[in-house]
Amino acid sequence: MDKNGNLILTGWGHVDYVVSAAAALQAFGGKADMYGVSRRRLPEFLGELAAERGTPQWKHIYLLGVALAGDPPALKAALMKLQARGVEVTWISALEMPQDLVALLDGALKVRYYPGYLLEAVGRTFGVDVAAFLPFLKSPKKASTDIRAYFKLIETAQFYHRNYQDETLYATTVRYLASGVRPAAWEPGVRSALEHYNRYGNRELLGKSASITELQARINRVAAHEHARVLILGESGTGKETVAQQIHTKSPRRNMPFVAFNCATVAKDLLEDRFFGHERGAFTNAVERTDGLFLQADGGTLFLDEIGEMSLEVQALLLRVLEGGRFMRVGGQEELTCDVRLITATNRDLPRLVAEGKFREDLYQRLNVVQLRTPSLREHKDDIPVIANAWWRKFHDNAVLKEEQIAALTDYDYPGNVRELVNILDKATALEEENFDALMREHKEMNAALSGGLELKAGRIPDKLEDAIRMHVRRVYEKYEQNLSRTAEALDISRNTVRKYL
Repeated sequence: MDKNGNLILTGWGHVDYVVSAAAALQAFGGKADMYGVSRRRLPEFLGELAAERGTPQWKHIYLLGVALAGDPPALKAALMKLQARGVEVTWISALEMPQDLVALLDGALKVRYYPGYLLEAVGRTFGVDVAAFLPFLKSPKKASTDIRAYFKLIETAQFYHRNYQDETLYATTVRYLASGVRPAAWEPGVRSALEHYNRYGNRELLGKSASITELQARINRVAAHEHARVLILGESGTGKETVAQQIHTKSPRRNMPFVAFNCATVAKDLLEDRFFGHERGAFTNAVERTDGLFLQADGGTLFLDEIGEMSLEVQALLLRVLEGGRFMRVGGQEELTCDVRLITATNRDLPRLVAEGKFREDLYQRLNVVQLRTPSLREHKDDIPVIANAWWRKFHDNAVLKEEQIAALTDYDYPGNVRELVNILDKATALEEENFDALMREHKEMNAALSGGLELKAGRIPDKLEDAIRMHVRRVYEKYEQNLSRTAEALDISRNTVRKYL
């Protein structure tokens, strides 16, 4: 704890919060405590401080850019209790306090409002020169190597907070910035965190809707049970691999391999080799021993997507591994073991496949220990702004989309789900297109064939049989990424018949 009694509280999610906290810490000569706190958490955090017995831990608390609208009545109650205990709270902001809060919080805290940047407001509050921190508010593409490294570290710290509730890296980042530590001098633990983020940072489940919040909560619960198998159900493009990645990332296995494999991308007679590997000379062109997916994922997590595409023969081999934990390479005589958490996924109706004799019931029961479902994007369209802006900021120097652009994106049902949304944003970037109304009109026209699939999903089946067949064929065609041969095989019809309905 800071012996001088100063506590700095800053928000999460923005570079300027971190940089501003570093400037404030520098103003105190590094002699202050620092925590990141969200708008939602702020009233609770201050309430806990106010309820502590004995001499208060801090005499001065500085709120840097933290929004005050989380729970205003609870916030005021906490502020008044702190004030009664001799604790001074100062809110520093570059944004004016909402009018409904001005009267409510009057006299409960000091306000230091300076329009512009939060960093400038901090500089004026503490009377310090913040020029050295200004480069961090500019585009990272135009910054020096050291500054770009700090941008990456800030992203990493925020990732650790979101996924592991780890706040230590955030505080370390602020202290590094305040003292001007060069990236070359960062501690090994920080470098390890950066490597972890580079590996897994692009795999996050985004959204604040009820369906995504519930899914995230279930992911957090199941992740801790590192041996529990998980079956993920959902339409193509809904983020099933992302969910699997999240389970791995939040589990005790997160520093071990995560291996993902799509069972539909390899011919059925080659799956055994991919799963278990082979010995030298096992077949033509087997010039050396190779490890299969299970050994590659040893100690970590193996994610098998599209498991509904496995043949009954391969299903039997997989079942044997799950029951006994042992397997052999193709052409091998030695039994091998491995420690793997298995996560599987499919967009097929597995109970129906079981009933039709196309999927083993015993294997289904083995895989379906914990079942998760990824919702289609049309089920949580209110998350489109969150998802779209997260992607846009990453490739457009932290810029956000305009209201009219968001409005255009939300006026569509996305049969291809999140994957389709990202493809549209990719296209807008490549074409430097700012008119999203025109972009979406063109996209809808080009993808009109998919509307039939949406009608089927929604239960709106055409009256004419021919139209219903056409819709189904097109839906299967898109499922198999417009591969004519695989579509024909799945539908058990000829390639010419598939062409007829496209």
